[in-house]
Amino acid sequence: MSSATATSGTMAVDWEQRVDFDRLRRGRLDRLRAQLERSELGAVLAFDFSNIRYMTATHIGTWAMDKLIRFSLLTRTGKPISWDFGSAARHHQLHNPWLMDGEGEPRARAGISTLRGAFHPDAGIAREVAAKIKRELDAHGLSGEPLGIDVVEPPVLFALQEAGINVVDGQQVFMEARRIKTPEEITLLTHAAAMVDAAYEDLYDFLRPGVRENETVGLVAKKLYDLGSEYVEGVNAISGERCSPHPHVYSDRLIRPGDPAFFDILHSFNGYRTCYYRTFAVGSASVAQRDAYTRAREYMDLAIAAVKPGVTTADIVRLWPTATEFGFADEEAAFGLQYGHGVGLSIWEKPIFSRLVSLDHPETIEEGMVFALETYWPSADGVGAARIEEEVVVTADGCEVITKFPAEQLLVAGGRRYYTVDGPMNLLREAQSHLNTTAGRGE
Repeated sequence: MSSATATSGTMAVDWEQRVDFDRLRRGRLDRLRAQLERSELGAVLAFDFSNIRYMTATHIGTWAMDKLIRFSLLTRTGKPISWDFGSAARHHQLHNPWLMDGEGEPRARAGISTLRGAFHPDAGIAREVAAKIKRELDAHGLSGEPLGIDVVEPPVLFALQEAGINVVDGQQVFMEARRIKTPEEITLLTHAAAMVDAAYEDLYDFLRPGVRENETVGLVAKKLYDLGSEYVEGVNAISGERCSPHPHVYSDRLIRPGDPAFFDILHSFNGYRTCYYRTFAVGSASVAQRDAYTRAREYMDLAIAAVKPGVTTADIVRLWPTATEFGFADEEAAFGLQYGHGVGLSIWEKPIFSRLVSLDHPETIEEGMVFALETYWPSADGVGAARIEEEVVVTADGCEVITKFPAEQLLVAGGRRYYTVDGPMNLLREAQSHLNTTAGRGE
């Protein structure tokens, strides 16, 4: 196993080198600065939490992720500046030495945006944001250069324009910088996946008829937080007839004998995320569910075998079925089912794998990319479906799978409990009612 995809304890120790967080911070900033220098922009301004963290290595928890209230700036000729809640900015000054120069104004500063319109429009908050940015651009001789922004509230956009700043799309600068992962990022992504391995182990033991979908969500979330997750973004728990079509949200449905059930576990460890599906049959599996799983696995294995530097996203999606082959009118209607996406400080990142875009706009796969590949297939009985996802790290001559919970064949959870007068129940069987007919008994 390569050192980048090895895992270790999460604490720092004196007797071995683990994740070098100083090198992580430097490596991310170097990649972002290099991408900025390749662009036509004078500076990039970030409101998105993932881009702020990539640029400044600051974090204030996940409660503010949807508020667009913090912002950070990187100019061609300067160092990152972060504006934050006053108390958070003070904390950064005390504990984030990489934002402190020892002279002049600290680069961790108090400053807030409009809180998605919650502040009164006449309070002048948007103009204050624009004034802060213009002052820095002027100080670095960049007042006439384009300013790239990732996401922005309209009042802030208008205020920047009124201040004479040429605002353009800056998201591609961030996305291109984050496309290739540093060794430290790969280690953290691998550890995040290992935590989900453990969550699936507990889930497999817990899953049985009589359990509700929301109970599985609680179980998984507790396991991840116990292991050190900073944020459980979601647990997609889908069972029974809810599997087809895929609703992408869990419910309080009671899981029944013979149900299919699939799960997607998304969480963050030190900022680095997972997107990791597994499918089970609960109690037993029907032939239709087994066949659906086999089909989904075949498409997954074809894709993984094809991944290596130099091939494109178009090469991968050509191995997958068209939308009409599994019951959808077109690729937009089927988007996200036969799919792939980068994984890093957020999901989804570059590259994207989808017949919707990849055939006409292919992206080249490169060593150091980390992405997830997802396949889906509905069962012939019209009820169930199979959903599989693997995360891979692209190596010099192929890729390494970092999602380790077994998925080569359909697993039956809770089936070990069933015994008949003839011994353990056959776990490949149709619904019970079918066995109470002449055809079901084979007579």
